[in-house]
Amino acid sequence: MLEKTINYKELLKREGIKNTKHRTAILEILEESDSPKTAEQIFMSLKDKTSSIDMSTVYRTLDTFASKNLVIKSNRVDDGKALYEFNHHEHKHHLLCVGCHKLILIEDCPIGELQQMLKRKIDFDITGHKLEIYGYCHDCKNFKMASAHDGEDV
Repeated sequence: MLEKTINYKELLKREGIKNTKHRTAILEILEESDSPKTAEQIFMSLKDKTSSIDMSTVYRTLDTFASKNLVIKSNRVDDGKALYEFNHHEHKHHLLCVGCHKLILIEDCPIGELQQMLKRKIDFDITGHKLEIYGYCHDCKNFKMASAHDGEDV
């Protein structure tokens, strides 16, 4: 556990961000999470660890981390809530279920050919990209269909 704290401290120092126990705790929560979290989920996790933090501190910290590219911020289409994840600097894209908010990793990058075409046609050098596709996962789609059939007269 101490090794991670030292790494967070170095990471914050490198980005010119003052190291505090709350900032370290937020980074730790995000890095250990297997899926992106809302600010509210992070706040609730922090409340379990320490009672001395307020929601505005969580939002300010996440905004600072996003501006320094320490976390990746995405917005859910259905409710506009932001999702945050630790930036491991891995190239990945997601499908996001608007029903249950499950995030599904897309294994291969579907943008490679588009990126090359843009370079050729309009001489545009892409430095990065992010793809999020919204819809319904298998479980939510089946639930919606079953609910629709339940309302029909037989």
